[in-house]
Amino acid sequence: QVQLVESGGGLVQAGGSLRLSCAASPRTLSSYAIGWFRQAPGKEREFVTTISWSGARTYYADSVKGRFTISGDNAKNTVYLQMNSLKPEDTAVYYCAASVRGPGANENEYAYWGQGTQVTVSS
Repeated sequence: QVQLVESGGGLVQAGGSLRLSCAASPRTLSSYAIGWFRQAPGKEREFVTTISWSGARTYYADSVKGRFTISGDNAKNTVYLQMNSLKPEDTAVYYCAASVRGPGANENEYAYWGQGTQVTVSS
């Protein structure tokens, strides 16, 4: 059973930075792609970024490209999401998820999900 726990959310001013962490159960990162998704109030959950199990492939939504960076530390079983130049429209609950099918933007490919962490960006 894969378990994922997000942390690092909070309140930040526009233009600021936050780093989210997704702590996974042991050996998850060696077998699963990890993705980050977000859901803003009243909106559908949307893809943010994903990383392959090897870390060699990463993909980003256009809305965060150049501002967000995903990375993984297999030794710590943790995936990070560094978020810079934050905007009020980045406000959402951020979820990490694991997919055995490889890195993709379709949330239906992700079988395991964390509980989410709130990110609020004030203007």
